[in-house]
Amino acid sequence: MTDQFKVLVICGSLRKGSYNASLARALPSLAPPELTFTDAPSFAGFPHYNYDIQAASGFPAEVNVWADAIRGADGIVIVTPEYNWSTPGPLKNALDWVSRMKDIPFKDKPVALQSASTGQVGGARMQYHLRMTLTSIDALIMGRPEVFVNFAPKKFDEKTGELTDQPTKDIVKLQLASFAKFIKRVTI
Repeated sequence: MTDQFKVLVICGSLRKGSYNASLARALPSLAPPELTFTDAPSFAGFPHYNYDIQAASGFPAEVNVWADAIRGADGIVIVTPEYNWSTPGPLKNALDWVSRMKDIPFKDKPVALQSASTGQVGGARMQYHLRMTLTSIDALIMGRPEVFVNFAPKKFDEKTGELTDQPTKDIVKLQLASFAKFIKRVTI
């Protein structure tokens, strides 16, 4: 019998037409059968992290819902753009909120990273910063293969948002197959 793993997909972009959202939607069709995907609840409405809010009323309900989704997954794939060479503010804010929890949801959680951008380096600088943040909250980050989708407008259908570039599909397939093995290795 093959192990089945529940993977939560966190998209770091809030924009509907985002290349990263398109990449996230492509994952189920490129994954091995042992991975099943669920989209993470939105973090768009999280207030800016402020300890005074936490001290006065605890964690906001939507933060708890997001944290519970992370805890309930066997692994996490974060697909996110690069903003000003770093992690998008709303995603960083969400990570800051859950980092303050007594039972940090990302602790010992297998995580794979992907990014798409219109530029040449495909979000590589952001992934470096995101790796530092995730390391600080004890996530288990898979190192390789890495997925950096550069020159994204050339790799997605302009009208449908569908991923059309075969080399990109191939590296995503390779990463997801490796991620299934990584999850099994670090959690079983």
